[in-house]
Amino acid sequence: MARHLQNAIKTMCVTLMIFIAAQAPASAQSGEENARSVISSQLEAFLTGDFVGAYSHASPNIKQIFPTVDRFMQMVQGGYLPVLRPGNYAFGNAEIVADNRVKQDVLIQAPDGSDWTATYYMEKQPDGIWKVDGVQLRKGAAGLI
Repeated sequence: MARHLQNAIKTMCVTLMIFIAAQAPASAQSGEENARSVISSQLEAFLTGDFVGAYSHASPNIKQIFPTVDRFMQMVQGGYLPVLRPGNYAFGNAEIVADNRVKQDVLIQAPDGSDWTATYYMEKQPDGIWKVDGVQLRKGAAGLI
């Protein structure tokens, strides 16, 4: 009887470990998908002139540096024109940096037709919402830089 109980417990433990392992990639994928959704929403907000909406996707760290929509937009207009007015854009490589951080490359065609890679650093907030925590912009498409 005790041996039967031990086998049942072992089986439950193995099943639980398999379940947890199977959930990890789905969770990571979900984080990447959520991060991409936020990036798309911000890019679309820029395109439609909804700067308040674009600012709403900024992390608390970014909002601390740029505490108003106007200051945020001055920064974006001053150094991130391809992000502000993307022609076409497509998602490139993504990397889970930590449980609550994703690094996502976005290949962007600027208004002048030049290619850029915007590396977005995304951060999952305590409420589960993903926010843009920084963007590094490089001329050229990933793989061609």
